[in-house]
Amino acid sequence: MAELQQGKWRVALVQGDIKLGEPEENRRAMRELLERAVREHPDLDLAVLPEMWNTGYALERIDELADTEGKATREWLSAFAAKHRIHIVGGSIAEKRDGKIYNAMYVFDREGKETARYAKLHLFRLMEEEKYLAPGERNVVFELDGTKAGASICYDIRFPELARTLALQGAKILFVPAEWPHPRLRHWRTLLMARAIENQMYVVACNRVGSGGGSDFFGHSMIIDPWGEIVTEGGEGEEIVTGAVELPLVDEVRGRIPVFADRRPGCYEL
Repeated sequence: MAELQQGKWRVALVQGDIKLGEPEENRRAMRELLERAVREHPDLDLAVLPEMWNTGYALERIDELADTEGKATREWLSAFAAKHRIHIVGGSIAEKRDGKIYNAMYVFDREGKETARYAKLHLFRLMEEEKYLAPGERNVVFELDGTKAGASICYDIRFPELARTLALQGAKILFVPAEWPHPRLRHWRTLLMARAIENQMYVVACNRVGSGGGSDFFGHSMIIDPWGEIVTEGGEGEEIVTGAVELPLVDEVRGRIPVFADRRPGCYEL
């Protein structure tokens, strides 16, 4: 807890494989990976999971597979966070709510309290998300021990308006769980670095590995600092990718290049 209060966080990106349409197996596998992360890194402050880890993109069966109001997911992630005294950005899951299915993220603090829920705003037409899922309706900024952070999911990073809006609301970190496939590795790395540089914030992105639904997923989970430098980057296999987030660097970078003070919003209107 001392390190987190001083602004230096030890972060684990849980870069796992996902079994298409097998939520029970995926929950077991993610739990094992999280247990491995806290066992191998006793100083861990924060863990991040990938996108749609409970079902993968089994969209034709998503209505029967989705977690109703996220109950099963919320219960075990909350208990895990409290037991191990870590924050968890729970990637995202297929969530059934009010007769609709969402691609939804939950965030839990060290006490196991849920501090945020975010539903993916931009649905990816190449994977036909819009045919099966409902889009979220609002952006989300939440706090981790007093530090503001922003939520985004996968395709969201192609929309710089979202990241900038979150930064203007005070976010110093952007979290990005994803299922980003080959052959778009260059897009993944470039877009993540651009969001970090233009908003002078950390970008913490967790991508899945393995294959499913006709796509191959390449991992390369990353932590990128506010200068756009890569702090850590995973490979293409299942692993726990760890690195440090040093929050004072955000204020330092924003102080040296005053991007936000130099904005001219009135000139950007359509």
